[in-house]
Amino acid sequence: MAELADLEDPKTREVNEKHGDDHGVNLSKLRALAKRLKTQQELASRLWETDDTAARLLAILICRPKAFERDELDVMLREARTPKVHDWLVNYVVKKNPHSEELRLAWSADPDPVVASAGWALTTERVAKKPEGLDLAGLLDVIEAQMKEAPARLQWAMNHCLAQIGIEHPEHRTRAIDIGERLEVLKDYPTSPGCTSPFAPVWITEMVRRQHDT
Repeated sequence: MAELADLEDPKTREVNEKHGDDHGVNLSKLRALAKRLKTQQELASRLWETDDTAARLLAILICRPKAFERDELDVMLREARTPKVHDWLVNYVVKKNPHSEELRLAWSADPDPVVASAGWALTTERVAKKPEGLDLAGLLDVIEAQMKEAPARLQWAMNHCLAQIGIEHPEHRTRAIDIGERLEVLKDYPTSPGCTSPFAPVWITEMVRRQHDT
């Protein structure tokens, strides 16, 4: 904890706070510290219990993803107060855990929109890597009906799933683009030069173009 405190930088904190994250540790330095510590499951558990954002990010980097029980991960996700901790927990731990599919189904149906967004993130992963058994048309039905009015984090996750379906599955591409155009979610999202807009029709079209170019 003392070492993490030494890595605290006010300017980094200022930038992070604009995104809802309450820590000031440069992530490259955090990763270097994790590399030095290597995998330490017990230390990871103790760091998580501090409720400190930087400590929790470090815990995620040094934990053993497959060591967690389903209920442990459910509690941890609900405790993950900041966007970065939430995203890292889903991407670096839950996706590698044997209970990920069970959690995907449970979280997708959760009334808490932040928890539900984790379920959609796991669904997006399956759309891209293991779509067998997924009802893609059914997912598009839900997105069409609910994405426009969904709270921000859940809306973002649903939009990512919409784009992924359109990118990876040509038979659903026209409908995915049509849904995006009608709902206009993230249409005016500010996008830096050289970056792809998160507006699904633009995102899908650009990624498909790149696939054809390679």
